[in-house]
Amino acid sequence: MEQIIESDLLGVRRVIDVPPEDAITMVAYGGGVNSTALLCGWIERGLRPVDVVIFSDTGGERPETYRYVDTMSEWLVGKDYPPIVVVRAVNRVQAVKTLEDECLRHESLPSLAYGFKTCSLEFKNGPQVKWMNHWPPAQRAWKQRERIVKLIGYDADEPHRAGGGTREDAKYWYRYPLIEWGWGRLECVEAIQRAGLPVPPKSACFFCPANTVTEIKDLQRDHPDLLARALAMEATAATKNTSVSGLGRRFSWRDLIHGKPLLLFDTEIACECYDGGADLAAEDV
Repeated sequence: MEQIIESDLLGVRRVIDVPPEDAITMVAYGGGVNSTALLCGWIERGLRPVDVVIFSDTGGERPETYRYVDTMSEWLVGKDYPPIVVVRAVNRVQAVKTLEDECLRHESLPSLAYGFKTCSLEFKNGPQVKWMNHWPPAQRAWKQRERIVKLIGYDADEPHRAGGGTREDAKYWYRYPLIEWGWGRLECVEAIQRAGLPVPPKSACFFCPANTVTEIKDLQRDHPDLLARALAMEATAATKNTSVSGLGRRFSWRDLIHGKPLLLFDTEIACECYDGGADLAAEDV
């Protein structure tokens, strides 16, 4: 494998392993600031076009995210890139299942409410892995013992999520271009603006336990129907599991919405689906 030396914005030099130029390349697209900036930066730098861009739909994204994915897909096609492939989790009989339906069926909350991250593994990473396993170009590459390059949008403000940078397994090289380029969230927002695209909203399930108090109240204002569904999930889970207070882990969304006095805590576990946020664009740009 070829190696190059790059310097980040602070001048720190690092050695980066570079897969072969003709390696099949995919982007795990989350619909938020980071993965959008990754694609903008990749195109801006004139790098070889990626072969596939995949978005995993949990069935619980906000309408703004679904609209943005459509916008981004059209933009990519205009750049001679493939449209975004939307994948979803399926059950044993290959029927689509959503995270919301599964929570209601099991009378539970998303796993993050209990301190785990299995919801992102099952409904975000899992469908992407399954689709790639059945994609003929990937199958041919693996048959020849070649790896696929998987680009992931962790930014330079969160290098710990990358686990040390470029890594590999039997099927993939995992690359984190935003970290390689030294792009934090501010640089990501600027790259999206340079591309002439609107800055995407935060991409997360409308009932995600990692939502902040402000985001919950925004949901109440902008999408009362979705808030009602989140509260129904919370109420259903309360009949079976009392280990947490509600979707807020240590507080219930219902109590928050009804204005009851609460002792609020910062979110202790970040959602693995987090794909940057738009708050910086609104406040600091």
